[in-house]
This record gives sequence, structure tokens and C-alpha cells, in this order.
Amino acid sequence: MSLVLGGKSAGRVSPATAQAVRDAAERLGYRPNLAARTLRLGSTRTVLLIVPTLTAPFFGDVYRGAARVAAEHGFGIVAYPWPDDAGPADSPFAAPHEAIDGILASSLAADVASEFRDTPVVMLDSDPEGHGSAARPMPAVLFDVADGMRAVTAHLADLGHRRIGHVAASIDQWTFHARGEALATAVRALPGGSYTRTSGALDVGSARDAAGLLLDRPDRPTALVCDDDLIAAGAYKAARARGLDVPGDVSVTGFDDVQLATALEPELTTVRLPAEALGAEGMTALLTLLKGGDPRPRSLPGELIIRASTAPPARGSG
Repeated sequence: MSLVLGGKSAGRVSPATAQAVRDAAERLGYRPNLAARTLRLGSTRTVLLIVPTLTAPFFGDVYRGAARVAAEHGFGIVAYPWPDDAGPADSPFAAPHEAIDGILASSLAADVASEFRDTPVVMLDSDPEGHGSAARPMPAVLFDVADGMRAVTAHLADLGHRRIGHVAASIDQWTFHARGEALATAVRALPGGSYTRTSGALDVGSARDAAGLLLDRPDRPTALVCDDDLIAAGAYKAARARGLDVPGDVSVTGFDDVQLATALEPELTTVRLPAEALGAEGMTALLTLLKGGDPRPRSLPGELIIRASTAPPARGSG
């Protein structure tokens, strides 16, 4: 019976007998004892997804992609929030190596997963160089955020912008460092390009105050590039508080393309990141790791989505 219901009867049990066993199990309402199977195989078929927050739609998409691939292979996903500034994560399990088979750590510092030393880990949207060790490497699936920022810069430059301000997220994560470095390099490479920067927390109020510092400059930027769509919403508020029109007086761009981007008025030019694909590719890499393989690093491209928040600079201000 166990061979048939465990899917291992091919070549060992006749087709007629196998069908008879399945028919009998269905009549009796038999279901495999998953707990006993876990003990026997030494596997829980469970993966822990660690994210900075459960409230951001972006991480819901990451979860959905990971859960889809996990379900296709008989795994379940447990989501576990761990704030950006909280340091290494405490395990939600008494014995992590007995409760989970692997970890996906999304958009977090590498030391968040340091408490799970005996558990395979795949980092998502995290530093491809600054984590792991020769003894315990941590594979990573990344977004090509640098190319996204270069696309934003090229779009603004084509419109005629040269004074570009960066409203950055004050979060110590690889993804935001990479965005800032790429933007600064691209703007400074423009003929006559001028790059200014301010930063704030990842919330609308802090972003409004940070953007205001740039808009109050005598040589205020003609375009604000924001690290995130939520930050862009704060930039809108800062502009309107000063009687400035978006995009007539100042263009604004975001990053991620969450639902907020089309809720803003005007709708936001931003870089769309394939969050669901990140979760799916991360889970695929983790499955390879659990099978003893060596998953290759992956970098997923973003897509510049041009909407109504960007326009040529006002005459005489570019």
C-alpha cells in the first residue's frame, strides 16, 4: 500500500493491483500521515520566508511566487516578518533545523539569517558579494536595480533634465545602496549633469520632509528620483505644499511599481520589478540547494514604466 500511495509502485506493483489499492483508499477515505512521513524522511517540506514587513504589497507578490513553486513540489511556505533594523532573526521555532528545510530571506541583510546556521538559505534581492563564506555560501537571486536606475536617468535626460535630485531610503540594504550608486554615476556622466541627494525613512511623512529639502534649494532639481513608490508619494506632497506642479515644475519617478503607482495623480513613472518572479526563482534555487546542487546566481531585469509624472523641465529651468 505504501508503495502505491507514495507514488513508488511503477515496476514494482502491477497496474491492476495499484489501481485496486487506490480505489480502496478512496472508499475508506485514507489519507497519508504527513507527520509520520516527515519523521521517516527527515524532511518537513516547509520553507521559511523572512521579509522586512508583511504590510507591503511587494512582499505579498514575493510570497505568491515562492508559494506557487513550493506547492508544485509538495512544500509549504511560512512567512515571518523581521524589521530592517532588528539585527539577526530569532527563530520562531524551538528547533529550526527540525521544523524547516530551508529559508528564503528577502531584501534583508545577510546577518538576519545568521541564527539559522544549519539550514540552507537563499538570499533574495540581497548583496551578491557580501554574504556567506567558503564554508557556507548563500546563493542569491537579485534584481538588476542598477540597470533600472540607469534607465530612469536616460529617460529624464532625453526629456532635457540635468539637475536631478535623489530622495533615497535611509535603510542599510544592498538594494538601496546599489540604486543610489548607479543613479549618482549615471547623472554625473551626463553633460552638465548635477546630482543632489537627501534621505529619509520608508514612509510618506519622512519622504515628504526629505524631498522638501531638495525643493527648497536655490538650484532645486527639475526631477526627483525616488528609491521607492511610497517615497515618491511623499515627494508629491512636498511639491504641492510648495505650490509646485507635478510634472510641470518638477518631474517625479519611483521604483517597484506597486499598486500605489497608479493610484497617485498623475500616475507615477517608475521601474517595475518582477516581485513574483523573484519569489519563484528563489524557491527554485532553494530546491536545487536542498537536492545538493549549486544554484547559479540569477539577476532579474526591471522595466521602466513611463507614465504622466515625468515631462520636460519648465522653460529656462533645465
